Amino acid sequence: MNRIKVETVVGLFVLVGLVSFAFLAVKLGGIGDASGSHYTLTARFLSASGLRNGAEVEMAGVVVGKVTDIHFNHEDFEAEVELSLPNSIRLQDDAIASIASSGLLGGKLIKISAGGSEDYLEPGDIITETESSVSLEELLSKYIFEGQPTNDK
Repeated sequence: MNRIKVETVVGLFVLVGLVSFAFLAVKLGGIGDASGSHYTLTARFLSASGLRNGAEVEMAGVVVGKVTDIHFNHEDFEAEVELSLPNSIRLQDDAIASIASSGLLGGKLIKISAGGSEDYLEPGDIITETESSVSLEELLSKYIFEGQPTNDK
């Protein structure tokens, strides 16, 4: 009888552990986001260099969404970035999306500045006001090699 109690307690403990692990995996992995609580917008950039799928989308320094897809538009020769935002956040149609660095050595993220329009973007719309990222390598080479004498005679 005592052995059955121990096995039952151990079984319940393992079951609770597995359920907890599954819950955390779904929550942290974003698997449960298919409930319709999010919508997508598209932003077009001249360059999306350094930006990756899963990158954060920030407004006012707070993470509000993530990048779900990045692909090249063959017609406009631009990078199209799909953003997933919660339904509770509505963007004006003059909002600005810019690619920024999350730190000196960190990855890239999307920063959104709210607009002042009374019209709002609908799910699937395109954010027309965008600013591409500035490459640290380009900035450094500009300042290092700018003003250097040339050997042209």
